[in-house]
Amino acid sequence: MRGMRGMRVLLLGAGGQVGSELQGMLPAFAEVIAPPRAAAPLDDLDALSRAVTAAAPEVIVNCAAWNDVDGAEANEAGALRVNRDAVALLGELARARRAGLVHYSTDFVFDGERDPAAAPLREDDLAAPLSAYGRSKRAGEEALLQLDAPAVVLRTAWVYSVGKKSFVSAILAAARRRPELRVVDDQVGHPTFARDLALCTALLLGGGAGHAHEGLRDARGLYHAAGGGHCSRFELARAALALDPRRGEQVVQQVVPVPSSAYPLPARRPRSVILDGSKLRDRLGLTLPPWRDALERALADLALFTP
Repeated sequence: MRGMRGMRVLLLGAGGQVGSELQGMLPAFAEVIAPPRAAAPLDDLDALSRAVTAAAPEVIVNCAAWNDVDGAEANEAGALRVNRDAVALLGELARARRAGLVHYSTDFVFDGERDPAAAPLREDDLAAPLSAYGRSKRAGEEALLQLDAPAVVLRTAWVYSVGKKSFVSAILAAARRRPELRVVDDQVGHPTFARDLALCTALLLGGGAGHAHEGLRDARGLYHAAGGGHCSRFELARAALALDPRRGEQVVQQVVPVPSSAYPLPARRPRSVILDGSKLRDRLGLTLPPWRDALERALADLALFTP
C-alpha cells in the first residue's frame, strides 16, 4: 500500500513512554506537531479544541491520558474528563475535520477474574473494570465506538521503558538500593515495550493507503496490541534483573513472591488478563514481539547509559 509521506500528525502526550518513542519514528514520513501538555490539556476541552484546530492535522495520535490509577479513586470525575470527555471530543473533531485518530486503552477494562487457562480475551468480550481508572478508560473506548469515529483504539497492557518511570525501571532502580525485593506473583499480563507499541502505531500510519482519514476509517475499531505471551509481575521482575546488562550494580540478594494483598492500594488491579491479539494480526497485519525478546532489547539500552 502507498504510504502517506508528509501527512500532518498531531501527537498528544509526546512526553510519555509511547509518545517519546513516536517522536523519533513519525518524522520519517510525517510532519509532527507535538505541543506541550499546557498547550493542549485534556482537562480543558476548549483549549484542546483550539489546539487541534490550530494544528490542522490529518492524523491525531493520542498518547495522553489520566494514568494515575490510584489517584482516580479519589477523583473519578477528573479521570472521566480526561479519559472519556476529551477522547470523545477528539473523536468528534477527527470526524468533522476528516482526520484519522489513534487512541490507546488498557487491559484494566477487564476484571481479570477469568482462569488463565481459559481462552484469551477478545475485543468484544465483556468489559468489567474494577477501578475508577478502568471505568474511565472503558468509557473512552465506548465514546469512540458509539461515535463511529475514524479511530483505531489500541488496547494494550503493562507498558514499560527503561528511560522513563515504569514497572521495569522501578525494579531495576530498587535492585540497586535494596537487598530484598518483594514482588506480587498473582497478577498476570502482557509486558509491552513502549518502543514496540510505538512502532506498531507508526506501521499502522505509514502503511495506510491514500488519505489518512480513509486509511484509519477503514481500519477503525478496537484492537488488542500487547507484547506476545504473558507472565506474572514476579516473573517480569526476575527476567529484568537477569537480563540487566549492568548487573554488577545490583545489590539485591533475594526476590520474594508475595500476593497482591501484601501491597494494599486504593485501586483494585485485575489479577489475570490474557489478551487475544489475532484481530490486530489478521486485519491489520501487525503483531508485537514476544515479551522476553522485547525486554532483552529494551534493557540493552542500559549499556548506553552512564551510571
